[in-house]
Amino acid sequence: MRVLGLDVGGTKCAVLLADAGEKIEIIRKLRFETRTELGFEYARHMLLEAAEALIRESDVPVEAIGVSCGGPLNSRSGVVQSPPNLPGWDEVPIVKILEDAFGIPAFLQNDANACALVEWKHGAGRGCADMVFLTMGTGMGAGIIADGRLLRGARDMAGEVGHLRLERDGPVGYGKAGSFEGFTSGGGIARLAAGLRREWTKEGRSIRWKETDAELSTRALGDYAKAGDPDAIRVFEIAGAYLGEGIALIADVLNPERIVIGGVYMRCKKLLEASMWRAIRREALPMCWEDLKVLPAETGEQIGDFAAAMVAVYGMENRRQQ
Repeated sequence: MRVLGLDVGGTKCAVLLADAGEKIEIIRKLRFETRTELGFEYARHMLLEAAEALIRESDVPVEAIGVSCGGPLNSRSGVVQSPPNLPGWDEVPIVKILEDAFGIPAFLQNDANACALVEWKHGAGRGCADMVFLTMGTGMGAGIIADGRLLRGARDMAGEVGHLRLERDGPVGYGKAGSFEGFTSGGGIARLAAGLRREWTKEGRSIRWKETDAELSTRALGDYAKAGDPDAIRVFEIAGAYLGEGIALIADVLNPERIVIGGVYMRCKKLLEASMWRAIRREALPMCWEDLKVLPAETGEQIGDFAAAMVAVYGMENRRQQ
């Protein structure tokens, strides 16, 4: 099946043409800066122009369009509802806009849900009916596959695990100090490290990281840790323990067969997994963790591209079943 995918982000957008069969193959991709300061109308013009160009180039008919976008949104009505990273996208009926423009079905999903669909169908979640995907990128969100179906919730808010509070205080994530996102997202781990450096410096220790607090990134910390820096290794041990505590809550509530993690975990699995598993075994019910597999996402850095196309495929599958 030939589909179009729109991956909408606060910094960049991508429009891609893909074949979706046993696997998703990206044929061509167009990218542009979102330019949020120009509001929705600029992005609308760019998205429609790119989509029209790719549909025109396709040598076979495009059957559906998928849109992957940060929430909040309403996947049932196809409306984007003022995501914090997309100022000016207020109650945008993106599905209607696309269907009116191109006369083919369009579908919308939260980006974490879209990534969960990709890993479930084509990645580390293949063959299981109960899986949770954790983004572990700039933020920490989840896409939930329960009994062989995507779990969206009454208002498309299922999977907002980054908002779970793990401590009364700690790095801020999802607007909440001590949250799962605060301790385990890419930005959160950098903030955790900056706070630990201040504590360790007061204790008289000399920390070798050259970056200022504002410059410090989880990627840089990963490089330090992989080079053997004990302080960076300790940061990941702490973050891994909090990752395990969050996973234990998810395991007890949803009892998934697999938890698949993207972002930081794909790059830093060896630095996180020992302390993560200690926390899981300590905090979760044995029957919820004994058969649990925690795996890095298999679709890698291209997951966002695949996710947008997968929204179209999943939408068409559901339409045929109705």
